[in-house]
Amino acid sequence: MLNRRAGVVALLASAVLGLAACGGDDDNASGASASTTASGKPAAPKSITIAYQAIPNGDLVVKHEGWLEKALPDTKIEWKLFDSGGAVNEAVAAGSVDIGLAGSSPVSRGLSQPLPYEVPWIHDVIGKAEALVVKKDITSIEQLKGKKVATPLASTSHYSLLAALADAGLSSKDVKVIDAEPDDIYAAWSRGDIDGAYVWNPNLAKLVKDGGHVLVSSEDLAKEGKTTYDLAVVTKDFAGKYPDAVKTWVAQQDKAVKFYRSDPNAAAASVGAELNISADEVLPQMKDLIFLDAAEQAGADYLGGGLAKNLFAAAQFNKELGQIPKVADEASYTSSVNATFASGVGG
Repeated sequence: MLNRRAGVVALLASAVLGLAACGGDDDNASGASASTTASGKPAAPKSITIAYQAIPNGDLVVKHEGWLEKALPDTKIEWKLFDSGGAVNEAVAAGSVDIGLAGSSPVSRGLSQPLPYEVPWIHDVIGKAEALVVKKDITSIEQLKGKKVATPLASTSHYSLLAALADAGLSSKDVKVIDAEPDDIYAAWSRGDIDGAYVWNPNLAKLVKDGGHVLVSSEDLAKEGKTTYDLAVVTKDFAGKYPDAVKTWVAQQDKAVKFYRSDPNAAAASVGAELNISADEVLPQMKDLIFLDAAEQAGADYLGGGLAKNLFAAAQFNKELGQIPKVADEASYTSSVNATFASGVGG
């Protein structure tokens, strides 16, 4: 796993020069790049490929309810499941997705490469939904020295784990950090192969149910200035060719947030159907996340400025810990957060 992810650096360098969104290649014969067609429908390609993750947020509501398919009836929507933001970055580098979900730490890494994508939407602000869970006999982070702790490398959980260790005077050299995807983490926990894990729901809830307890959560780290997010990314090529399709996608995400606020049980039922768990199990997990509608996101605290500062700071932190080779100039992060779409929907 480590070799595979390290090898992606070379792939990124070559992909940046020639990356084209896969959906955009399908429907560019007409040469139309206007926001709507002559019929009044949003201009969109024949297909859009979306990278999603098994995270209990509005993206799964949009997928389950088929809202984007209804809003873009002439476009084939292909949903591809990914285990982590690092894997989504690799897919973007390979030119195989148009829109994707990745945590803020993977996005900060991607922009540092740089990957040619931008952030048009915040799926959620991560709170208690990601946390460091350990075995019962471990009562402090300091006791993790020499222990095995699993997390998906290059994810927001990995970022938060390193931040928590640093706060306790430890580093990744003091702890045996094991790279594993969420489902594999639960399997390793069940076998007794690991002492702890920093991971997100629904696997976080499984570890707690299976006897683990939380030492620190991403909500705790946010209070120290290390806020993490689940973000949407869209390739700049796709956003440039099909801005109204992106706006339509954002509108469905905004609809999902408002649906959750008006009927959380129904929203939880949609998410539960995607995760194959009950709505009763999903609802507490959704409550551990903070959801923002389009109008809230477009403001100065988020897409309007605050998020770009957060991504720049995350990149600097990752560089200090030796997780990435370089940090781009701050303007690169600022220019890659695009509030236009949320403003257009929420205004």
